[in-house]
Amino acid sequence: MSKDKQPLFSQHEHALEREYEVCPECGSELQVKNSKAGAFLGCVSYPVCKYTRPIVEQEKFEAQILSGSECPKCQHELAVKQGRYGLFIGCTNFPDCDHIEHEEEQVLEEVDCPLCKKGHLAEKQSRYGKTFFSCTNYPKCKFVVNHQPVAGHCEACGFSLLVKRNMAAGEKLQCAAKKCGHFQKQ
Repeated sequence: MSKDKQPLFSQHEHALEREYEVCPECGSELQVKNSKAGAFLGCVSYPVCKYTRPIVEQEKFEAQILSGSECPKCQHELAVKQGRYGLFIGCTNFPDCDHIEHEEEQVLEEVDCPLCKKGHLAEKQSRYGKTFFSCTNYPKCKFVVNHQPVAGHCEACGFSLLVKRNMAAGEKLQCAAKKCGHFQKQ
């Protein structure tokens, strides 16, 4: 076979091979099933056979010690660890010491919170890595916007905050009030 006529997948990498696997415990067929934790492979003979296994095998993450680092609380070394929200830097003396390094949140000093009028809006990251902007007085003030805030007033309703939106026609300013959503004239 010439180079340009080779198959896309080799025989052992074909996607349908994994579709018809047999259960190692009872010999029945395995089927893709769903739960609140996600998809998995399970035996079709359930509840007689309770064999299950994850579709994607996750690799075990070993904590990596950061040489030359020191915990400010107990002076043990710091390490890169994996938790339920992803990677983080924490003390190797856990659970005796619960120190975790936090990123400094970027406060947008010129943009005051329109709800409580005491705090400022700060850029934060969700556990999924998405950027959002919330009040520095959280949990007392729960004001949140998903787009970059800009100081200003809405022409339509007078709300004291606008957000930058990247549209097909370019960057536009929109009212941050959920009930309004008015786009400013440029």
